[in-house]
Amino acid sequence: MTTSPSPIALRRADGSPLRVLVVDDEQMLTDLLSMALRMEGWDVRTAGSGYDALTATREFDPDALVLDIMMPDLDGMSVLQRLRHGGNDVPVLFLTAKDAVADRVAGLTAGGDDYVTKPFSLEEVVARLRGLMRRAGTATAAGADPILRVGDLTLNEDSHEVNRAGDEIELTATEFELLRFLMRNQRRVVSKAQILDRVWNYDFGGRSSVVELYISYLRKKIDAGHDPLIHTVRGVGYMIKAPQ
Repeated sequence: MTTSPSPIALRRADGSPLRVLVVDDEQMLTDLLSMALRMEGWDVRTAGSGYDALTATREFDPDALVLDIMMPDLDGMSVLQRLRHGGNDVPVLFLTAKDAVADRVAGLTAGGDDYVTKPFSLEEVVARLRGLMRRAGTATAAGADPILRVGDLTLNEDSHEVNRAGDEIELTATEFELLRFLMRNQRRVVSKAQILDRVWNYDFGGRSSVVELYISYLRKKIDAGHDPLIHTVRGVGYMIKAPQ
């Protein structure tokens, strides 16, 4: 039996909790999202309308916005346009009940950073927000040493440098995120689903082959000419560990 990897608490550079503003006219939904995000250590404020969202953004200065598109007074697209016009580039995760590709594209084109379609899981929203914060460079892992080590492999989370036995290894952004996730959970088996959730932050509709592909890329760069660090646990997932 395997256990789910514990998420690493994210903080602002000054060590204070990340701030997120959740905007939706369904109070039950904002309450549930607030509870899930507070359990992750976030500082959460909510708003029930577009105009309230604009006021709360000015007062609260959030690091991220969870923004419903369909609201009765000022819709999410209009809220985002006003924020961007005012020079506010806060990362935005749209909530939408719409399924059409055109609606998704419109949200991202308007300056949104990501979206989830209702109904969604609370875990998905949390994972997407963590991904936004990583990509925006807003968050740091609380109290974490920037150097991760597995045997003679090192990864610097600040400089994004990776070395094995003193040799520098060039990785793509996705390869780096995958390796970082494995190293943060060394000697622990992580499933393909967990990797998709934490590295890509998207539901690939069961296309776990993307994980297999990137694991093979990493092995060619990390393990070639060395004792293998990345191991497959058949039927379960992958694990990274130092040679015995």
